[in-house]
Amino acid sequence: MEDCIFCKIVRGEIPSRKVYEDDDILAFHDIRPIAPVHFLIIPKIHIPTLGDAAPGHQLALGKIMTMAGPLARQQGADQGFRAIINSGKVGLQEVYHVHMHIIGGPEPLPPMLVRRRTDRVE
Repeated sequence: MEDCIFCKIVRGEIPSRKVYEDDDILAFHDIRPIAPVHFLIIPKIHIPTLGDAAPGHQLALGKIMTMAGPLARQQGADQGFRAIINSGKVGLQEVYHVHMHIIGGPEPLPPMLVRRRTDRVE
């Protein structure tokens, strides 16, 4: 995609603070970090949402999953981290190029979602 900001980062048209790069994926620091460790891992191929993932994307998406832990530890999240993939409108995806946020740091993270109380009994 010509206008995709992440595709522009992959092509080197927009600079990034790289954490890792190989033929299939790129990891770089988030420009608005919410924790001491906050970087993104993206496939170099444009996949708009996780719902658009197809069997041909397995190598890149699998590599994102398997590199998350080593890269998080390398960046200082050695006691754990949160991996988040927002997908589509309901998932509050902001950039329509699949990306995984890796968030962590020395202190525990706040709760991810607030659970709603339900009085319904099933």
